[in-house]
Amino acid sequence: MRVVKGGEGLNIKRWEVSKLDKGRAARTAEKYEIPSFLAMLLEIRGLTDRAGEILYDDVPLSDPFLMKDMDKAVERIRRAIDNFERIAVYGDYDADGVTSTAMLYTYLEARGADVLYYIPQREGEGYGMNAGAVEHLNTQGVKLIITVDNGISSVAEVELASKLGMDVVVTDHHRPQEQLPAAAAVVDAYQAEDQSPFSDFSGAGVALKLLIALEEGDEEAVLEEYADLAALGTVGDVVPILGENRTIVKAGLALLARGGRPGIEALLQNCSVSGQDLTANSLSFTLIPRINATGRMGAPERAVRLLTCDYEEEAAQMAQEICEDNEERRRVEAEVAREAIERVEQDPTMAFEPVIVVSGQGWHHGVIGIVASRVTGRFGKPCFVISIDGGQAKGSGRSVEGFSLFQAVCACEELLEKFGGHPMAAGINLKAENVPLFREKINAYAKKEFPEMPPQVVTLDCKLNPASLSTQMPAQLQRLEPFGSGNPTPLFGLYGMELREVVPVGGGNHLRLSLCREGASVTCMRFGVKPEEFPFSPGEVLDLAVSLELREYRGEPQLSIQAKEIKLSALDAGLSIHSYRVYEKYRCREKIEQQEARILAPTREDLAALYRRLAAQKGVPAGLQSLLGALGGRFNLGKLLLCLEALEERGLIRYKITEELCGAEILPAGEKVDVFASKVFETMRTLICEKGESL
Repeated sequence: MRVVKGGEGLNIKRWEVSKLDKGRAARTAEKYEIPSFLAMLLEIRGLTDRAGEILYDDVPLSDPFLMKDMDKAVERIRRAIDNFERIAVYGDYDADGVTSTAMLYTYLEARGADVLYYIPQREGEGYGMNAGAVEHLNTQGVKLIITVDNGISSVAEVELASKLGMDVVVTDHHRPQEQLPAAAAVVDAYQAEDQSPFSDFSGAGVALKLLIALEEGDEEAVLEEYADLAALGTVGDVVPILGENRTIVKAGLALLARGGRPGIEALLQNCSVSGQDLTANSLSFTLIPRINATGRMGAPERAVRLLTCDYEEEAAQMAQEICEDNEERRRVEAEVAREAIERVEQDPTMAFEPVIVVSGQGWHHGVIGIVASRVTGRFGKPCFVISIDGGQAKGSGRSVEGFSLFQAVCACEELLEKFGGHPMAAGINLKAENVPLFREKINAYAKKEFPEMPPQVVTLDCKLNPASLSTQMPAQLQRLEPFGSGNPTPLFGLYGMELREVVPVGGGNHLRLSLCREGASVTCMRFGVKPEEFPFSPGEVLDLAVSLELREYRGEPQLSIQAKEIKLSALDAGLSIHSYRVYEKYRCREKIEQQEARILAPTREDLAALYRRLAAQKGVPAGLQSLLGALGGRFNLGKLLLCLEALEERGLIRYKITEELCGAEILPAGEKVDVFASKVFETMRTLICEKGESL
């Protein structure tokens, strides 16, 4: 939770513990002779039927010729190689598109083909094929365009290429639309007539299958040469790391561990992780953001040059430039995020609307998607971040589980010039003058279809007994690697833990927490939180969502526990979420049902108890959850916020809530004040749908 006075906005998450069929897990443990803890995780994640492939055998990559049009693609590409026709590999500016381009370009160059590559600019050209690029490639003498990670929706561009005398082979992994491009071949596992047993490839995965087909099915040789690039693309595109993708990523991690590609080695050294064990998760925080940064900041071809470079000195220079791109991306992202969040916090209603729509002049298009993710994480609700340039606006949106952003955007179609996406993310283009109308219309849709916006969810694999924690647990978890989409890093619940001690570490930027339950003591880390920001005190009983890692200390394996989320054990999260949603309606001046109003309505005794508690704090901030707990069940979150507002409006307190902490100053008392005469409560009365009952 975090609130800045003048524009509150809380993110209260719902915690869910995954279901477990203990009997089925026990049978899996017996069948595969594995620990019950490991069998339990397989069952929880729905992976029991895949236990054999996950624990022992990689899934072999299926015959690439089962993919529709693969035979046509291979025939046309071989003919272009044999006839020395000029070939253009047409990629994309993200990590998936860049690695796909590097793979196919390197392969064709090694085969002696006359080949070049083309990566569109995010600014100006945008995703996929465009007419200007097709015409440019024609002037370069290109006779065959091979798309990677795009092309499935490029009907007009493929038609233009044909008119100009160029053939196109499309390789893509996005969902086809009703009309397919009239290309020489269209390779995409999501086509209706595709026979491939696996379809959830990244663009790099499809490119890898194409190379295997070109090499007449020599899977081993192709993986040995290109699995590292394919793994980066697969992890970078956040496709499920299951089935054939799991095989690709495992092979890629093994190849990365052996090293050899100068560009990747140089990038690893710049990330200060050279020589360390790499995982899919570590790729997501090291190599992949840097590769993406080149596309975000306007030089995507630089990443292709790095990945195809053969010389260490040249690779080192380019890796340095890419890392500088990443630093610039981080700086720009932080600045845009700061501006966006400030605008939401300072707007009287924006933070309380079901869908946050925030816009700014000239915000960098390359970072608005990342900023949208940050705003959604900050406020716990769907968000669009829109950049306005002149009369045009471009937006990127992110959502929460249960709210389809794509369907919401479709409801606003008449305001948009271009849009696309899926339930969790979407992109839009519209006239700048229509941004306020878009905000109004998408929120009207959300209020109609979702009377209460779904909260973000913390999903726990299971609860753990602190007495059972051991170094064997993370060791067993390693058998489920690589983690990623479809098989996320396990998250466990430690419930009912008494907080004993909070110790600042790392120069006061992190915390070491000591906790216990029923005689079992646990130490865990809370990274990125300073002591003054921590909203709990020793003696309180907490629930923690934790990850487990195995680390070495003085030559001995040590269990490392990291707290990802923390809440007060006594907190009624469901009531907190619901009461806050009612409070949001009040702040947006929407009509409120009497039953909802009663959730927020205090008694005089409630107000007195709150005032006494704030006075007892003597100005020292307390955690919002702790404050609710100290009030002994009298308050829910929505009622607490409403009453704080009323007490301040009547001149009794001055309060501020920030970083989950509530601090209040008791103001000098004058004549007796009737808090119920507050404009806050008067506004509530006017919003109640039915008359006959007072607030």
